[in-house]
Amino acid sequence: MIDIKQRLNNAEKALLVGVINQTQSEQEIQENLDELAFLAETAGAVAIKRFIQKLTHADSRTYVGKGKLEEIKNYITTHETDVIIVDDELNGSQITNIEKALEVKAIDRSDLILDIFASRAKTARAKAQVELAQYQYILPRLRGMWKHLERLGGGIGTRGPGESEIETDRRIVRDKISLLKKRLHQIEKQSFIQRKERGEFIRVSLVGYTNVGKSTIMNLLSKSDVFAENKLFATLDTTTRKVVFENTPFLLSDTVGFIRKLPHHLIESFKSTLDEVREADVLIHVVDISHPKYEEQMNTVNKTLQELNAFDKPTLTVFNKIDLYEAQTFDEWLDDETKKQMLKDLEQRWQTATNNNAVFISATERKNVDVLRNSILDKVRTLYKIRYPYKTEYFF
Repeated sequence: MIDIKQRLNNAEKALLVGVINQTQSEQEIQENLDELAFLAETAGAVAIKRFIQKLTHADSRTYVGKGKLEEIKNYITTHETDVIIVDDELNGSQITNIEKALEVKAIDRSDLILDIFASRAKTARAKAQVELAQYQYILPRLRGMWKHLERLGGGIGTRGPGESEIETDRRIVRDKISLLKKRLHQIEKQSFIQRKERGEFIRVSLVGYTNVGKSTIMNLLSKSDVFAENKLFATLDTTTRKVVFENTPFLLSDTVGFIRKLPHHLIESFKSTLDEVREADVLIHVVDISHPKYEEQMNTVNKTLQELNAFDKPTLTVFNKIDLYEAQTFDEWLDDETKKQMLKDLEQRWQTATNNNAVFISATERKNVDVLRNSILDKVRTLYKIRYPYKTEYFF
């Protein structure tokens, strides 16, 4: 797998840079930079400073204007800085110009996310998907950020007459993209056969924004040991487990989390992983109710589900981390009756919005887990009765 740039290490100090344009408010850009800081932390860096500039549109040469670039440079002269992380996607020329002006490594949001995905990929499928996304990212940027690639072909015939080094590199990258697509096609054929062999079981998939607690809920419901931690994209590979509730079996899958501004080529590369979502009979949309922008996160997930043609599936919305929500929302002076009424109002609001398909839980505190299990069981049994009306005794 290629490394577009050397992966951020634990010692790196990062400056975050964003632009407020006509379509974004200052609050929105601050929220994006909050998420960018979390991404940087996940990659092993620490965000020490933010720089924001209001522009009609990002500068075509250096993303920010000359004055802001000079301000950033002055900061770098007095503060140890290892990397500049820009909140939007940059082209190769912009990366080169920023690095030349500031004499510091520069990466964009997509590059950072790719770096995290590369560190998380464990299986052959995930590694191939990330590598494909990396090459698709680097191909249009070769001229601007060109560093000669390793001669993957080598030997006589790898370079045509009069062909420049950059043309050779482009050809190498295109050939690699073609090979990776073929490899992923073969892996997908094997995965399709494996899914077909799962037989008559109802399939349930956990979906949601990254870091909302899907893997924790997966472990809770399936009594398995799926990797979970408080970092973005802890899960890349789809994990599927057979679960039995009250003699009713079904298949439960955990999938990669979604995020704002997820690079398009990364979504394309991971669409095969999300086949579990497309082919699911029931979706469990996990939401971090304690996050201040949880509704925006829900919208991001719903938009991605629409792209996957999976938005109209039977869905149970699970508002997780209700314990953290209560700790953040309730002041010490609030009496118990007021707290109960506030929670009741919140629940009624979302029961109405989801047509009574909402559950409020705390996976870590195991609060309302029985309610969650019963809600899933009801949906699974209903689907079995519809799909196999003459075999219900088999599933109950």
